[in-house]
Amino acid sequence: MIRIPVEQIIRKIKEKTSYSEEAINDMINKKIKQLSGLITREGAARIVANELGVKLIEKISGKLKIKNILSGMRDVEVVGIVKQNFGVRDFSSSGRSGKVASLIIADETGSIRVVLWNDIADKVSSLKNGDVVKLVGGYVRENQGVKEVHLNSRSKIIINPPGEKVESIDLEYPRKRISELSESDRDVELRATIVQAFEPRFYEVCPVCGKKLVLSEGGFVCETHGHVEPKEAYVINLMVDDGSGTIRLVCFREQVLKVLNKNEEELLIIKDNPEKFDELRRELLGTEIIVQGRVSLNKMFGRLEFIAQNIKIPDYEKEIEKVKKELETTKQDKDIVQDSDFVTKQNKSDEDDSQPDIEEEEI
Repeated sequence: MIRIPVEQIIRKIKEKTSYSEEAINDMINKKIKQLSGLITREGAARIVANELGVKLIEKISGKLKIKNILSGMRDVEVVGIVKQNFGVRDFSSSGRSGKVASLIIADETGSIRVVLWNDIADKVSSLKNGDVVKLVGGYVRENQGVKEVHLNSRSKIIINPPGEKVESIDLEYPRKRISELSESDRDVELRATIVQAFEPRFYEVCPVCGKKLVLSEGGFVCETHGHVEPKEAYVINLMVDDGSGTIRLVCFREQVLKVLNKNEEELLIIKDNPEKFDELRRELLGTEIIVQGRVSLNKMFGRLEFIAQNIKIPDYEKEIEKVKKELETTKQDKDIVQDSDFVTKQNKSDEDDSQPDIEEEEI
């Protein structure tokens, strides 16, 4: 089954029409109310898209832009620029062994993780950041709610194919307020201030899949890959506030280093000397950041949390331009609504004028 997240439907409608995200959400909410709540938010969003003439799925296989890749697709072909190459690793699990590799590719519409299994994994050894790759015969799976393109022995990867050019740009993430966030939000952006910082935690992960390991008598064990040599990982929790609410921000690995402005060696000093974090905590509090990522439901505590995928310091000139564009879009939406109201009133007036004639004919 091809799954389309609500936020992706909203983004598609926004791209194909003149409506803002706020206006589209209003339409979806009205549709849910109209149908007495007997429909999911995704179902209501699909109906709104159909009523506006927006086609949600252009193709279900073949060559696609990254933003159009959906979970469940097979025989996918995509071209992208290598942004990060995590290399090849051996794995052994449940009596079977092999190789796995992963990398991040991007085009002008988005980025996605690519996972390569066994013989095809060796192909990434020579890849450099900036190389163009063409993937053929991939299939799409979800890993903790995030889409990935997987390649196996029936797939192909072509490095720097002739005639293929890709433009990779900085992606635009829709900006949301903390009070507006929902569990289904993916690839969204917050601008907020750090108001609390907790000590970083260190733990062991599988070098193949990155999952947390369990310590047994024979050493560290991955539930997927069995006994492995552990890799150290780290996480830090922050509380951020944007004036509309607060939310726990969870940062892993690279984002930990970025938000703390430390390299891995400096961070490991904090592991052995936790008191050194107190000074760093004071520097963090009050810092304004822009964070891109996704919302996750912490089932243990029953609360929403924000998982950081990229953190940066605000560029205030760009922020001013962003506000200007938002104000222009809001004005356009108001003009559209006013025109729509005028047409509705005019049609109602025409109906009122014609009603007596209809009644006379029926009599």
